[in-house]
Amino acid sequence: MSTQTIDAFHRDGFFLVQPARGGHRAGMDALALAAAVPSGFAGRIADLGAGAGAAGLAVASRCPAASVVLVENSPDMAGYARQSLELPENARLRGRVTVLEADVALAGKARTAAGLADNSFDFAIMNPPFNAEIDRATPDDLRRQAHVMEDGLFEAWLRTAAAIVRPRGGVAIIARPASLGPILATLAGRFGTAQIVPVHARPDAPAIRIVLRATRGARGGLSIMPPLILHETAGNGFSARAEAINAGQASLFGD
Repeated sequence: MSTQTIDAFHRDGFFLVQPARGGHRAGMDALALAAAVPSGFAGRIADLGAGAGAAGLAVASRCPAASVVLVENSPDMAGYARQSLELPENARLRGRVTVLEADVALAGKARTAAGLADNSFDFAIMNPPFNAEIDRATPDDLRRQAHVMEDGLFEAWLRTAAAIVRPRGGVAIIARPASLGPILATLAGRFGTAQIVPVHARPDAPAIRIVLRATRGARGGLSIMPPLILHETAGNGFSARAEAINAGQASLFGD
């Protein structure tokens, strides 16, 4: 049995090599995070904790003027990302996407030495591990690294984003709703004019995710945007808006 799969995203817009069983397998979270980047984005973007690279590749697929650095600490997951870039189906993206093996939590000179220099990106996106240690315990080490949150994780990752993103640049993060308080506390003094899109499985269900976008150095207040509803009340088909995001044809914030 193969230890990896090659999966199509954005309706065959790009393809991803990822582990068949162990580790994290990308899905709607990655596409929703990528959709937080404006469709007309032109600049350099860091996908922090990129895993196999789904979110960063989705940005490159939808935004032809974007260059993307997939930042991943796990050699195994970084290896999957490199394999994805070698696929013939991803040839149009290859010249605009690179893989950097680095720990997002590094600080100061160590972070710079690892390849994450201050003020060197226009945008950063992140899908950090957000399960508590007691949630969904797994013996698979690669999956645990991708899913289980360590103490101070939001502080470390958003500190890095604030360092590497230029003033007036953007950050986007996808997380559980319960993480909103720590995220907002960490953003304070670093990023402002935050916008939040709640993500609901169905119209009558509580939010299962939030996608937050903010601007470095901005001073505006918090806005709650219209929610993303994944499925209609009946059936398992995606809503029209979720389908457009799945296809790489829409941004989450309407820009």
